[in-house]
Amino acid sequence: MAQSSRAWSARIELRGGGGEPVNLARTLLSHGVAELPPNVIASDGSSLESVLVAGGDAWRIRLVPDGAARATVQAPADSRIPPAAARRELLAQLRHMLRLDEDLSAFYVAAAVDPALEWITNGAGRMLRSPTVFEDVVKTICTTNCTWSATERMVGALVSELGQPAVGAPERRAFPTATAVADAPPEFYRDVARAGYRGAYLQSLGAAVAEGRLDLEVLRDPELPDDVVAERLLEIAGVGPYAMAHVMMLLGRYRRLILDSWTRPTYRRLSGRPRLTDKGIERAFRRYREFAGLAFWLTLTESWVTEAEPAVAESLATQAESAAAESLATQAESAAAENLATQADPAAAES
Repeated sequence: MAQSSRAWSARIELRGGGGEPVNLARTLLSHGVAELPPNVIASDGSSLESVLVAGGDAWRIRLVPDGAARATVQAPADSRIPPAAARRELLAQLRHMLRLDEDLSAFYVAAAVDPALEWITNGAGRMLRSPTVFEDVVKTICTTNCTWSATERMVGALVSELGQPAVGAPERRAFPTATAVADAPPEFYRDVARAGYRGAYLQSLGAAVAEGRLDLEVLRDPELPDDVVAERLLEIAGVGPYAMAHVMMLLGRYRRLILDSWTRPTYRRLSGRPRLTDKGIERAFRRYREFAGLAFWLTLTESWVTEAEPAVAESLATQAESAAAESLATQAESAAAENLATQADPAAAES
């Protein structure tokens, strides 16, 4: 753990479970739900700011690139330093969010010989996820049958009104607990979040999780078959085929394609086949087997990543220049201090 001018900082190695490279910007820009509160992602993918709960408190963190193969976690200087156990928990949450335990090397081998997906082998393909499955399910329900601005309003209200305030910055909040979601009155969902029919679904989901009647985190278990996970998700009120496929993707289960009112026409346009059916789309990605849904998503969203990369490179260069300037300034200060000490004690200089 390295001390800095900030309250605390630490480095994370950007390497996947199979030793494959992980590109931070390509991961942060992987999908729109990743940008919902409490996350704030720079438009060029050069940083992630969020509020995460660890050790019973909510902490502000900032994640930025530190060269090509690692990232630096930073916390604001005006925030109290988290206890050691909380720092370890925060780092574990960030590694989980970045999916650094996931092995995409087999997917990279297949993509390397596909001209349409060769670009992803330089560290793309990881879908930024939330610290908990509960958070991902709630956010996904808030994307169903509505505009993106409505999704932002609903999730924003959940965080700003129900989330735990961050240490040193009560205006920033973490994603709410299941108990907080369950205990919010119907008026909150109707008048503040304006969640419509989703309000009852969110409240009942929070109650089921808070009371222990539903364990969403167990769905991370890789031993569970895909069909079992899909069945359990579809049992949740508010989760239909689209939401199920979306949550499955965030769980690292990529066999199913997310087929909705945006993905279908987008792929038909990109492929030049305006009458292509769902089965036709699925056939086009069948060769990717357990990664079919991921290959489909990356085909649709390539421009999100590649169009931002010139700005990412410029941002990294600026960060490098700032770091170099700061280093030179520190060296100059040290030299000046040493010179003053020598002038004050000539005998020390002679010894």
